[in-house]
Amino acid sequence: MTIELPEISINVTSLKEAPIHISSQIQPHGVLLVLTDDLKILQTSSNTSKIFGISPERMLEKQLEDLLDSFQVERIKAGLAEENLDLINPTKIWVRKKGDEYVAFDAIFHRNKEGFLILELEPTTSQENIPFLSFYHLARASINKLEATSNLRDFSQIIVQEVRKVTGFDRVMLYKFDDDGHGSVIAEEKIESMESYLGLHYPESDIPKPARKLFVSNSIRLIPDANSQPTQIFPVNNPVNQRPLDLTNSILRSASPCHIEYLHNMGVGASLTISLIKEGKLWGLIACHHQSPKYVSFELRKACEFLGRLIFSEISVKEETEDYDYRMKLTYIQSALIDYMSQEENFIDGLVKHEPNILELTSAQGAAVCFGEKCTLIGETPSEEDLNFLVQWLKNNVDEEVFYTDSLPHIYPDAERYKNVASGLLAIPISKRNYVLWFRPEVIQTVNWGGDPNNAFEVNQSQGNVRLCPRKSFELWKETVRLTSLPWKYVEIKAALELRKAIVNIVLRQADELAQLAHDLERSNAELKKFAYVASHDLQEPLNQVANYVQLLEMRYHEELDEDAKEFINFTVEGVSLMQTLIDDVLAYSKVDMQAIDFELTEVNTALVRALGSLRGRIGETKAVITHEEMPSIMADSTQLMQLFQNLIGNAIKFRSDKLPEIHIAASRLEDDWLFSVRDNGIGIDPQFSDRIFVIFQRLHTRDEYPGTGMGLAICKKIVECHRGRIWVESQPGEGATFYFTIPVRGRDRERRNGRKAQNHLFGRGQ
Repeated sequence: MTIELPEISINVTSLKEAPIHISSQIQPHGVLLVLTDDLKILQTSSNTSKIFGISPERMLEKQLEDLLDSFQVERIKAGLAEENLDLINPTKIWVRKKGDEYVAFDAIFHRNKEGFLILELEPTTSQENIPFLSFYHLARASINKLEATSNLRDFSQIIVQEVRKVTGFDRVMLYKFDDDGHGSVIAEEKIESMESYLGLHYPESDIPKPARKLFVSNSIRLIPDANSQPTQIFPVNNPVNQRPLDLTNSILRSASPCHIEYLHNMGVGASLTISLIKEGKLWGLIACHHQSPKYVSFELRKACEFLGRLIFSEISVKEETEDYDYRMKLTYIQSALIDYMSQEENFIDGLVKHEPNILELTSAQGAAVCFGEKCTLIGETPSEEDLNFLVQWLKNNVDEEVFYTDSLPHIYPDAERYKNVASGLLAIPISKRNYVLWFRPEVIQTVNWGGDPNNAFEVNQSQGNVRLCPRKSFELWKETVRLTSLPWKYVEIKAALELRKAIVNIVLRQADELAQLAHDLERSNAELKKFAYVASHDLQEPLNQVANYVQLLEMRYHEELDEDAKEFINFTVEGVSLMQTLIDDVLAYSKVDMQAIDFELTEVNTALVRALGSLRGRIGETKAVITHEEMPSIMADSTQLMQLFQNLIGNAIKFRSDKLPEIHIAASRLEDDWLFSVRDNGIGIDPQFSDRIFVIFQRLHTRDEYPGTGMGLAICKKIVECHRGRIWVESQPGEGATFYFTIPVRGRDRERRNGRKAQNHLFGRGQ
């Protein structure tokens, strides 16, 4: 976050994330020495004159053995040789001040990230360690109390009670971080006169990121006197690398000025902080405050740290047990949904029609499955129109596999209109434009803050320096939170992601099944076409033989045949003729296949003239008057186009009325198509049969009235559809009929592209 101030532009983020682990100061109650591997002193804190009676300048000339007796040095060297500092930490060290005068210290060795050996010394308050049995009884008593509790708040209260009993601090709080980085006090134990902070929230900026990293690296932190003046490290920069010292793991590192001011504003004279870490992340803190300076021995601090970890492990187990039970419930629901989806023809039915359904997978009050152009809704949801806009917004703004928020109106203002059903949103994309959405309603909450979170810090400029200053007030500040739902839990988000994988797999499987089905149908159609072609072609020869032999029989034995025999022969000839016509039509129908024809620029006038030529006999016989307008050139198959005109004009002649047939062929240009029409003055067609007449073998009249096979218009329809056009008729009985058909202007190539778009894409156009 960057705040623009009137005078200059200040990057507040850089101030909040200043490298506080790089320090040239320590707290004055201890001594810090930076050593080489052969225990030569490279740097020291400046307070050695006061504590050892040796100036820091003279300290740099010494080996560690100049301060300790040889027995201690040999023990330290043996421990360092093991390259495991835990074997010698913590330890007691007696430093020689003068002659045989020694001062006892609690000593801790560590190596910083740059590899330098650092020895930190704190004056010991007791020369004896805490007896193991005493600590055991302390821990045992605390655990016994835990066993009698069942929830997190009771657990936490026991922790703060036990820590305060051991340390004697005025106030001990257990501070838990929320998912958004803010924190709240969930347990408190204090002296009666102090103001209570229990239940108050604190903004994320109270503990910025660098401080949180240090709490993870160094799990116990003591500031015994918040009013003491820090001690400078001498020299300031390390003489080997000429850089300030990295004190990430130091127990003596001086607190940042901002933190010291924060403690002052709270009236704190000493503090002890114990980190509670879960799965490598800072879960919370045990914060101990004292109104006056207070030193806690190293042993006691370690005992508190161990006690905190021990008890916190119980909290973790309790939380994990609750999480595990909820995860198992969601896993059962997820398995049930997958089963339902697999059993239903449409996977969406499997998500919404059974118990449990997708609402229970995330404990949502509403859900929507937006697939293709349709949204299937369950529970309390926004309207379908609002959902369409929301999905469009997700499509344009979200790329993740899962999107969730508990305050949708804050990032998508249109959602404020339906905040009562969708202040919270959890969404998983099945593809770029298909989503599963869950909704939660607004839950109005009152949050108690320890001070105004909007003024959590100030930027102070003085004498050319810019620094952050903490707020001065920690009084109760109430905030009413609106346009927010209950948050989505991690296990719910994970369950939604798992469901997404299952849906994608099922949809892909159904797509494969559809593709296989289409392939099987295509192969079956091809075989049927081949069969029809072969059957019709091979049947013609024996039929011709039958017709020839019958005619030969009639010619040779005409005089010997009686009338019945002649009539039988006529029936046979008519039957054979009808069968030949039918075979011709079947053969013509089976040949109409876009894969087998050659689309090219064709003059429609030529195809029309050829058709009229084929109908020349019938035109002359009926004295039909046929006119046409100027015809264009189009992308088409000329043979099929000729057959199309031949069938339509032939039909117009066949179904003529008492009047002389008048047939007019016209053509006009539409936006993307050529529109052709064949108009006649025949008997007309009842509009209710407008579609039926294009179905194969469908007839509106008996064969005696109008001979034919009932395939002519079916062939016309197939020819037009192979050209990606459309055919229809407009007619009334007794008023003639007009057949229309269209052919795309750019022909098959453009329509092939459109045809691909029109395929049933399960994942929509975006894929």
